Amino acid sequence: MYCKKTYFFIIFSSFLIALSSLSSCKKFEKLDKKKVFRYNESANIASLDPAFAKDQAMIWADLQIFNGLLQLDSALNILPSIAKGYKISEDGLKYTFFLRDDVFFHPHPLWKGKKRRVVAEDFVYSFNRILDERVASPGAWIFNLVNKDKNNNYCFTAINDTIFEIELKQPFSPFLGLLTMPYTFVVPKEIVELYKEDFRKNPIGTGPFYFKFWKEGVKLVLLKNKDYFEKDSYGEKLPYLDAINISFIVDKQSVFLEFIKGNIDFISGIDPAYKDELLTKQGNLKEKYKNRISLSKQPYLNTEYLGFLVDEKLSKKDNPLLNKKVRQAINYAFDRKKMIKYMRNNIGYYHKGGIIPRGLLGSDTASSYGYDYNPQKAKQLLEIAKKELGGNIPTISLATTSTYLDLCKYLQQQLNLLDLDVRIEVTPPGALREQIAQSKSMFFRGSWIADYPDSENYLSLFYSKNFAPKGPNYTHFSNKYFDNLYELSQRENDIIKREKLYKTMDSIIMDNSPIIILYYDQVLRFYQKNIEGLYPNPMNLLILKSVRKNNS
Repeated sequence: MYCKKTYFFIIFSSFLIALSSLSSCKKFEKLDKKKVFRYNESANIASLDPAFAKDQAMIWADLQIFNGLLQLDSALNILPSIAKGYKISEDGLKYTFFLRDDVFFHPHPLWKGKKRRVVAEDFVYSFNRILDERVASPGAWIFNLVNKDKNNNYCFTAINDTIFEIELKQPFSPFLGLLTMPYTFVVPKEIVELYKEDFRKNPIGTGPFYFKFWKEGVKLVLLKNKDYFEKDSYGEKLPYLDAINISFIVDKQSVFLEFIKGNIDFISGIDPAYKDELLTKQGNLKEKYKNRISLSKQPYLNTEYLGFLVDEKLSKKDNPLLNKKVRQAINYAFDRKKMIKYMRNNIGYYHKGGIIPRGLLGSDTASSYGYDYNPQKAKQLLEIAKKELGGNIPTISLATTSTYLDLCKYLQQQLNLLDLDVRIEVTPPGALREQIAQSKSMFFRGSWIADYPDSENYLSLFYSKNFAPKGPNYTHFSNKYFDNLYELSQRENDIIKREKLYKTMDSIIMDNSPIIILYYDQVLRFYQKNIEGLYPNPMNLLILKSVRKNNS
């Protein structure tokens, strides 16, 4: 009798579990019939808390859930968001923002069915939270220039519910761009304090979509916020989509196959696993896919480069890379346009300029500085360098990851033709980043994707007070004239004058050659034919509030 009861209990329990699973499946089947945008995130998502939005995976998700004072459009113009307007004092120190009064946080049981409006004090809390050492946000640096009052409090002030002020220590012309970054998105104090560290998986924001479900490494579901405050140019409420479904398939080939089958709506970028399957050598979509999927391309604020550690404190003995002529020779030694065409299917571009990519103030596509392919010039410089170094140039080690091994091998072959011996060291991405940050790599592959749409972001890589590991100057480049111009540009509000300063700084960098520009990247987006409004932008931000999906 006992055995029969036990057996019945097991059968009944199994029935309940199956029923629960069926209910869950039906819920998602119902969702499938709506307008759901599906994409994959191979890199996984570590947190949905905007205080930790340090990589593309987190930024893309946070852009759907949260808002800040300001936002960027597809042309990187700074537009209002929760702030409907702003003014800047004549001395460039005080920024006053006028907030909308119709923005509400997503519903939560804590508010007992009432709507929780966003007020200026929420920004005071959110910004101070970024600077709180206990939070340890990687975005704390964006407020380095915020002033403190006599009580040592940061100068974030709520004048009333709809007026918010920030006071800086010194003028900083790109400051508005910083305020478009996800680190500055507003969060509700009471919800953060309720969940504490678990706010990362229980996010409450103001964005076009709200958090519904997340099984880490498997699926993330966001649903339409019907109370979202933004409208399109015709007065229709955003967003148009009913939901966003994010999967976490690691294998890029599997992601591509799911995309081809129509189970994923878009993929970003191009991976070697399917590069030649999708694209011609000219970088165009192959004919067999033109009726099935769409491709959009746009210049990307991402400069790919090789960096040299040029710290003046290093010993010059047995280190030929501290000789400027050796660095210049390597810059002249290889054909970038050929490399892009045959090794990247023409994805990316090159012009004879510096670190600043096309689309930003100071980018000079017709510059007199920079390096063309000139092996004869490279050979002449190496001959002079050999005399200065007292003989032959020793072997040079180049640190890279497996993803860029083919490009580095091409460079190695070109330099071997000039009797310059280069050894390639393949290192895991995380380990290489740590080596570079700790100044343990003399010659390394790097890239810089804009954090905010201003050339100052790129030029900061060469400011002497930004030496790694505390800052982004991984080459330890130091030049007093450059530093003076950099500090002057931060205070300069006149665009024409600032552009001139940017170009001069860029030319100083190229002349001293602490880096080799490989190419300037492009944003590639492949998407299904029934997707509309998925516009590319130079920072590759995923903006889904204005995307439409036709299910018919």
